[in-house]
Amino acid sequence: MKESNIILFDGVCNFCNSAVNIVIKHDEKAMFKFAAQQSEIGIALLEKCNIGEGDMNSIVLIQGDQAYFKMDAVIHICQLLTGWPRIFILFKYLPRFLRNSLYDMVANNRYKIFGKRKECRIPDNNIKARFL
Repeated sequence: MKESNIILFDGVCNFCNSAVNIVIKHDEKAMFKFAAQQSEIGIALLEKCNIGEGDMNSIVLIQGDQAYFKMDAVIHICQLLTGWPRIFILFKYLPRFLRNSLYDMVANNRYKIFGKRKECRIPDNNIKARFL
């Protein structure tokens, strides 16, 4: 396992939590670890990427010393998954400004469309080891 595959996600976003569930299901080699951006470790990792906690409106993938944001993160994540989520790799053929505009449209409306939790998710015992 590559310990440095860390996904930072919005822990109170229903859509983001559903996306994490999809990644877990299709990550057959358990290559990814997860942290809510609102958690202590999430905040520390965002700072390491030079991003303030309040400035983040994106999923973040940290691989070693490299950080990927928005659709770049989605594409890199999906390259390591199995099954239907790999379809998102096709977005790499769109210009970055276009794919990130689509990403921003969903990200900016995610609470209105999918709702918001009052607090970050608490993983169950089956997947607890995958969360930082």
